[in-house]
Amino acid sequence: MIQELNDRTRQILKLVVDAYVETGEPVGSMAISQKLGMKLSPATIRSAMAELEERGLLYSPHTSAGRLPTDSGLTVFVEGLLELDNLSAPERLKIEQRMEAARGHGLTDMLEQTSSFLSGLASCAGLVFAPKSEAPVKQVEFVLLAPGRALAVLVTANGAVENRILDVPSTVTATELTRAANYLNSRIAEKTLKEAADFITAELARDRTQVDALTAKVVESGIASLAPEGAGSHLFIRGQANLLDDVTAIEDLERIRTLFDALEAKETMLKLLQATTSADGVKIFIGAENKLFNHSGCSLIISPYRNQEARVVGAIGVIGPTRLNYGRLIPVLNYTSQVIGKILG
Repeated sequence: MIQELNDRTRQILKLVVDAYVETGEPVGSMAISQKLGMKLSPATIRSAMAELEERGLLYSPHTSAGRLPTDSGLTVFVEGLLELDNLSAPERLKIEQRMEAARGHGLTDMLEQTSSFLSGLASCAGLVFAPKSEAPVKQVEFVLLAPGRALAVLVTANGAVENRILDVPSTVTATELTRAANYLNSRIAEKTLKEAADFITAELARDRTQVDALTAKVVESGIASLAPEGAGSHLFIRGQANLLDDVTAIEDLERIRTLFDALEAKETMLKLLQATTSADGVKIFIGAENKLFNHSGCSLIISPYRNQEARVVGAIGVIGPTRLNYGRLIPVLNYTSQVIGKILG
């Protein structure tokens, strides 16, 4: 589509989108003329805007109003006219420090903090997705927190750390927790979580005499708490309330409610994100272009992150109004995904 536009219509489309991203308001020919320094007359600009409207790239919300970009117009802009911001050295350092600070809290907390960080970039919701982990287990430890409560700490071969709170018999001591951890570590090394859970469950079913009843209960609780979440996919979405900031009409509120319903359908979200992890670089879905967000007036920008073997291991992204600052968010997401990939290894 972009090749079909001449230099004049391309420039005017870009100016309309830039103004829309900044204000969210319809843009008139006089405003465009002023931005161009009166190089073109308002009549000439109106003619070009009418051509863009005929091509389905602009529309007029009211008869006498200026124009707004359609979802197709925004797509053409992003694919052919967008100028990306360059991240400064301090901005890169800030991202690195934020991710490193989250690193010490374990994989789950790191992903959760990353989604919160992304939601704070603009009036948007941040999401982080990590697919099923196949990394072998390196070590399991149990820490007694209080009678009946313990912390399970799992370290995988790729350096990821998982923490879970689990219920244990109230009479369990720190010594017995250590005995349970030793039992697990002697049997699950180099196995994935699912393999480890299956192996331990089968072994305890065959012969419980290898461990006392109390230790067996701790082992079962530990495997039960670690395996389901660790073996499945992580999806964190934060900042959904930000999407309500620009709501000014009932129809806007209904669109956001539709989006919230879609976000709650995590199976649908996971299917979308899993498909995106096969992409190379940042991927953008604008408005109705994405069936999941159809009629919601929102866009999704998502970037996969890779491990040291260049294999995609997850994705990060933001969801917000179609007038997101794409030029700003794309390089931030791209760099953040690179930092996460280096940290996870």
